[in-house]
Amino acid sequence: MAETTNPDRCGLSSAAAAARLAADGPNELPKTGRRSVWRIAVEVLREPMLALLLAGGTAYLLLGDLTEALILLGFATFSVVVTVVQEARTEHVLEALRDLSAPRALVIRDGIRLHVPGREVVKGDLIVLEQGDRIAADALLIESGDLQADESLLTGESLPVGKQVAAGDANGAHRPGGDGQPYVYSGSLVTRGSGIARVLATGPRSEIGRIGQSLATLDTEAPRLRRETTRIVTWCAAGGTAVALLVVLLYGLLRGGWIEAVLAGIAIGMSMLPEEFPVVLTVFLAMGAWRIGKVGVLTRRAAAIETLGSATVLCTDKTGTLTENRMSLAELWLPSGETLAIGAAIATPAAWHRLIETAALASAAQPSDPMEIALHEARTAIPAITSPDGTLAHAYALRPELLAMSNIWEHGASLIMATKGAPEAIADLCQLTPPDRAAMTAAVEAMAGRGIRVLAVATATPPDSAWRESQFDYDYALTGLVGLADPLRASVPAAVGECRSAGIRIVMITGDYAATARSIAKQAGIADGEVLTGIALDALDDAALADRLEAVTVFARIMPEQKLRIVQAYKALGEIVAMTGDGVNDAPSLKAAHIGVAMGKRGTDVAREAAAIVLLDDDFGSIVESVRLGRRIYDNIRKAMAFIFAVHVPIAGLALLPLFFGLPLLFGPIHIALLEMVIDPVCALVFEAERDEDDIMARPPRDPNEPLFSIGMIAWSVVQGGMAFIMLSTVFLVETWSGMADAELRALIFFALIAELIALILVNRSFGASLGEALSRHNAALRYVVLAIAAITALILFLPSAQILLKFGSIAWTDMALAAGLGVVLLVVLEGAKPLVGRLLAGRSGLVAANGMGHA
Repeated sequence: MAETTNPDRCGLSSAAAAARLAADGPNELPKTGRRSVWRIAVEVLREPMLALLLAGGTAYLLLGDLTEALILLGFATFSVVVTVVQEARTEHVLEALRDLSAPRALVIRDGIRLHVPGREVVKGDLIVLEQGDRIAADALLIESGDLQADESLLTGESLPVGKQVAAGDANGAHRPGGDGQPYVYSGSLVTRGSGIARVLATGPRSEIGRIGQSLATLDTEAPRLRRETTRIVTWCAAGGTAVALLVVLLYGLLRGGWIEAVLAGIAIGMSMLPEEFPVVLTVFLAMGAWRIGKVGVLTRRAAAIETLGSATVLCTDKTGTLTENRMSLAELWLPSGETLAIGAAIATPAAWHRLIETAALASAAQPSDPMEIALHEARTAIPAITSPDGTLAHAYALRPELLAMSNIWEHGASLIMATKGAPEAIADLCQLTPPDRAAMTAAVEAMAGRGIRVLAVATATPPDSAWRESQFDYDYALTGLVGLADPLRASVPAAVGECRSAGIRIVMITGDYAATARSIAKQAGIADGEVLTGIALDALDDAALADRLEAVTVFARIMPEQKLRIVQAYKALGEIVAMTGDGVNDAPSLKAAHIGVAMGKRGTDVAREAAAIVLLDDDFGSIVESVRLGRRIYDNIRKAMAFIFAVHVPIAGLALLPLFFGLPLLFGPIHIALLEMVIDPVCALVFEAERDEDDIMARPPRDPNEPLFSIGMIAWSVVQGGMAFIMLSTVFLVETWSGMADAELRALIFFALIAELIALILVNRSFGASLGEALSRHNAALRYVVLAIAAITALILFLPSAQILLKFGSIAWTDMALAAGLGVVLLVVLEGAKPLVGRLLAGRSGLVAANGMGHA
């Protein structure tokens, strides 16, 4: 602790600080409480789809059908466990990403400097700022020694901004960003100098706090697939219940056996209840979250992966997302007019070494400023520059009236002065002639047009160690210009190219200058288009903005609330919007977008909490893998849904058929339960594991308004199931009229149904029409399921007790061959019909790919 004697710098008394802390509350943002495993489980159980699974299982349990009840409850339990484990893992990873210790602040109270936890800083406190400090609250600068702050988390600007002492109270409106402000902001970092500031706002009243409060007013987008699935399940359940009740009434009234009528109703209800739909959606999304987690992408809301696959617009931040959020040497210029572009590996001719060395000597010996760090790194990377620094004898700091700084180095008996700063300031120091000034200005403007930050470098030779009062009191010679840029991430151009080929429009939204943003967009491969600045955006009403969106590819000098407005404008046009970002300023737009994608390493807690997806390795290229997986999930969900619709047609038809012809029931609840034991794992495992379609990243995003359960998909499924039912019912009626015993006929139709079920699996595995691919396409889960079906079939055939339980009679091998043959015929017919059906459905509905049939 150090005592302060200046009465104006004594700060609050301890008692006053305690009173304000009690009145205003702690200096922290409201945190989203970490969810316990039990809380996650309760939230999962409240999902309508899982509630339907549990309710269905409980209903069958009350009806005495233990087998089906256990199957439904088992799958519900599995779904709950998978989802809870995934979300609990997510919570643990997010907790690990938080800072391990709370920030502390150096304040002056009772005239004494003392360290206090950042949460105890109050309005009116005097906070002492040193290089490297994270600023604890919004404050007014009352004392400064060349202080600069990195406000990129709030503004998106990659370079620090200079601060100056307030003139009077300076109570006017202010926002982060821009040089020369007397205000410093909570969450920003002091990169140079020192100062003392009076706290103006803490916690939710600070600039970062207002962003946090805006998040509370935004609702995350409800997953569309979940809404559609819940709706179709409700309709099917209602329809199935109505049909089951009708069967019970008709059977009881026409045949008189009410117990048999109830069993028939249960069988019909079980055959029509689409409990697989919620299983498919829950398991597919949970497994998708697990798969994408293996490549460094954390999913906070599993449904967002599928939604990302349908994204039409990707709004990306620049700093830290497309770029590395660090400065590096990009270009050099000599007074002779020569220029040199610097690549990733610095290999410069000797003529340029002096310029790089002088720029580094004009920087702090232990730099924290990003540009000075880049200059030191450039100097270190050139082995030919071996001259020692010497001893730093004197330094002139950057001043508002002269944007230049100098270091005087002592080499034995000689003195060397290295100076760098704003080009116009160095031109004044060097007293350049008009032609020389014009040449330098042209070079500066050319670099700035490419998004490069430019510093001028000069040297002087002090005559002695009697240091002059001002930097103007020396004779300078211009050494040259150094251009620095925040380099593009290496993976970005390829990732942007894949997104464009997949029909996803890339739009950059940044707080940086238009020239810099345009240059980075060009390097990244973002399509050419207009640049719209924040000032121009404010001048547009919502209708005018909507008209401009189609042509704009870069938004520059954008404030946080403007990012949110842009995202909402795209959503209003019907676009599916993904938004990437890493800073606090990105959080509202991350939450408002259909899919928010935050950076895990560089990203702030606020951004990660607001996002649906977190890139743990900060690799923009991981977004492409997420898009690919999202499209694969959606494709496979449609395949599974088509199979579910198709397979329920013959099952329900065979359950109803005997009633229409006055014949004994063919299948009871036990048979339907056994079939469900095959159908459920097929849906949950086989189709989930299907690999990508060949054109998955070469086709445009699907229409955002296209329903999951399209007319085309349902029609194709009914065609498949109808063909299977026609074949099975034909055999059933022919064999019945030929006198086959009921038990033997039941066994024949059951095994034939199993064969056709396998055929339907193979048909729906791919959108293509290749029969060979349907048989050979790699899927380990399918092999296991087929082996399990074969094992169950063998047990039924060779265990008399199983045949008695199922009321099966002995079946001849010729009948087994007939059953298998029906499956083969169905497979060949449906595979051959795929192209024709696809064209018919596309022609009638305008859907090029009714069930992906346009891929055939």
